[in-house]
Amino acid sequence: MTLDLRFYLSLILRRLPVIAAIIFTATTAGVLYAVSLPPVFRAEARLLIENAQIPDELAASTVRSTADEILLAIQQRIMTRDNLLAVAERHELFKSAPSMTSEQKLVAIGSRVAIYMPNNQGNTGVVNVSFAASEPELSAAVTNDLADQILQWSTELRTEASANTLDFFEQEVQRLTQELGEQNAKILEFEQANRDALPESLEFRRSRQAAQQERLLQIDRELSSLRDRRQRLTELFDRTGRLVTTTEARTPEETRLDELRQELASALVVLSPTNPRVKALQNEVTALEEAVKEQLDASGGGRLTPFQVQMLDIDGQIEYLAEQKALVEKDLVALEASIEATPGNSIRLGELRSNYETLRVQYEEAVGSLSEARMGNRIEATDRGQRITMIERAVPPAFRAEPNRKRIAVAAFGAGVILSGALLFLLEFMNQTIRRPSELAKVIGAPPFGTVGYLPGASEARRFSHGSLAMLAVFLINIPVLMLVVHIYVMPLNSLLGLASKAPDISGVADPATTGQTE
Repeated sequence: MTLDLRFYLSLILRRLPVIAAIIFTATTAGVLYAVSLPPVFRAEARLLIENAQIPDELAASTVRSTADEILLAIQQRIMTRDNLLAVAERHELFKSAPSMTSEQKLVAIGSRVAIYMPNNQGNTGVVNVSFAASEPELSAAVTNDLADQILQWSTELRTEASANTLDFFEQEVQRLTQELGEQNAKILEFEQANRDALPESLEFRRSRQAAQQERLLQIDRELSSLRDRRQRLTELFDRTGRLVTTTEARTPEETRLDELRQELASALVVLSPTNPRVKALQNEVTALEEAVKEQLDASGGGRLTPFQVQMLDIDGQIEYLAEQKALVEKDLVALEASIEATPGNSIRLGELRSNYETLRVQYEEAVGSLSEARMGNRIEATDRGQRITMIERAVPPAFRAEPNRKRIAVAAFGAGVILSGALLFLLEFMNQTIRRPSELAKVIGAPPFGTVGYLPGASEARRFSHGSLAMLAVFLINIPVLMLVVHIYVMPLNSLLGLASKAPDISGVADPATTGQTE
């Protein structure tokens, strides 16, 4: 099936008045809508996100947020309910609408604020801040207010983050210092409680144990020797009644008494008991006996025999060695108990020292991080880190940003074209009249032998005249409306006609005053 362009062109020409009326009406409506919209001015401030002034290799800031993260955090704080209402109250944005609720005000002001970063290179970028208002001065004032808030929030966020980091590491160092002291106290307490069973003195105690065991064997040998000697001396005394003769323990009186007793015995053998010499010897013996008795009484009631002295000496040595043996055995028991307890103490002490070493490593890392946090906080406090600066404040715009009346008019024209096309398609779709040979052949099922051209009649002429009148009526209605809109919203018609009546200069250079007014 071939496309009959001539037929469709004739249809368009036939419906041209209707199409023109629809397009003209739609365009007029779009222009009226664009002109009726209030002008919106949008002032814009530009902020610059700068990198840190000090290289990270020398001193790094503790704030690691990227430019996008910082901007998002600031934007969320600016767009809070309280902040937006405070901005509206400071600048009296809704003074002319006192009946608006808080929610309506939030929706209205939130849609006017624009904060975006069109280009971003690493952590550096330009932030554009704008606010839409009906007056240029109001737009610039609110925009600068928002820009100042961004600068303030940027400084507060970074200093607060660095201060929080510094505070955290100060608390961490303080905590680790306290835990190190407590752990050290536990180690000292454990070492004091188990000072005789520590692993450091294990070799000393083992050597001491060997020495004490050797000492115990020596004491046993000495005790055995003393007991054997005592037994032999006792047996010798029992057989002989004496040990050995000795005069070292006798006094001179006793020696003289023995001599006199021997002389008296010899004299009695020869002389009679009444002999003066015998009596003299007896008297002398009696006197010496009294003297020896007095000596014995003065020395303690009796003098020990040599056997008793030796027995006492041996018993004393045996008693001393027995005491030494008990002490050595007690020391060996304590050494054995401490040696057996050493492995457990070694494990426990190792755990305590391992915990102490772990805390010490953490403490050293925390001290290093604290030093970095102090340097980072100093960098942020002196504004040497990443920062946002104002590079261009907002000024009252000379031209409106919204609405774009040309775009609305063009859109209305396009809507008129689409609407007229749709109407034309609908009319042709509903029209079942046979107007072409191909339609006739489709109906009768055979090609026709010949066709006769269309001959317009009186009704057709009347129809064309009716369409022209309708089109004329549309123009007559829309043109005055357009002129009224221009007179109210754009410029009074008398001023516009006055500008149009002024002729340009012959030299071809326009009058500066006229050019300025036209613009």
